[in-house]
Amino acid sequence: RMINLAELTPYILCSICKGYFIDATTITECLHTFCKSCIVRHFYYSNRCPKCNIVVHQTQPLYNIRLDRQLQDIVYKLVVNLEEREKKQMHDFYKERGLEVPKPAVPQPVPVSRGRPRKVLGSVFRIPPELDISILLEFIGANEGTGNFKPLEKKFVRVSGEATIGHVEKFLRRKMDLDPACQVDIICGDHLLEHYQTLREIRQAIGESAVQDGLLVLHYGLVVSPMTV
Repeated sequence: RMINLAELTPYILCSICKGYFIDATTITECLHTFCKSCIVRHFYYSNRCPKCNIVVHQTQPLYNIRLDRQLQDIVYKLVVNLEEREKKQMHDFYKERGLEVPKPAVPQPVPVSRGRPRKVLGSVFRIPPELDISILLEFIGANEGTGNFKPLEKKFVRVSGEATIGHVEKFLRRKMDLDPACQVDIICGDHLLEHYQTLREIRQAIGESAVQDGLLVLHYGLVVSPMTV
């Protein structure tokens, strides 16, 4: 019988962006699937599945996701012109920025001692090169009046070097359920950091004294914001 696409739509939509899967990527811990770009962006700030809230990995959730090529092929066959539109958008994106359009990876056959050549696939997913900074978040305490807050479960985080101290503060506020009146001070070495500073700039400016076992060490404390009149 003919099946209406609407009947299958709930199974081929990303719950993050609400669009059809693009580069369908599955979490190995719970088998929930999302667009690759959506789940990678989500893991910048969380180590939990956005659908079932299971902890994917304590420090590196990107290790536990895999591309689902079969599901993506199904989506492209079900949704007319989706693959062509996606390829065109990617082509236009790179051309507008004067960049070379990446070619799709093709598995290369390798000779074996007997029988037919077999195709060997490399690692299905690699940590994106833009996640080039690993940080260690150390708590240095809170003064009285900051209210109740949750301890930070994950203090090792891998992020883009372009992330700012403002992004780190948002991460801390979200994970610790901080009151808006609570001020977050973030320190590297002896330097009180500003919201606009990027992690890459901080690492370059402060140097190896800010790094411990390859991690950029940031200390954070909580204080009550002074009341404004």
